[in-house]
Amino acid sequence: MILSYRGKRTEAFASGAFVREFQGFDRQAWKRLEILEAAISLAELGQLPSNRLEALKGDRAGQYSIRINMQWRICFEWPYGAAGPSKVEIVDYH
Repeated sequence: MILSYRGKRTEAFASGAFVREFQGFDRQAWKRLEILEAAISLAELGQLPSNRLEALKGDRAGQYSIRINMQWRICFEWPYGAAGPSKVEIVDYH
């Protein structure tokens, strides 16, 4: 269960709104958000190799990401003991 979103674009997209920046990979993004919504633990996300779950470093230390495609990622935090991810955002990682 996704607890919160970090950006308005991601929150709007997750609630079914059209977001022009996400056009072209919207199906893949929607599928990844559904996987994130259904996940009950980080370990579960890591079991699917296609997610390419990564712990981030640097200014994003404490966050994790799963890949949508080569350019875009879903970044999020998963606080210890939380029921799901928080501060979820779709970002152009490069």
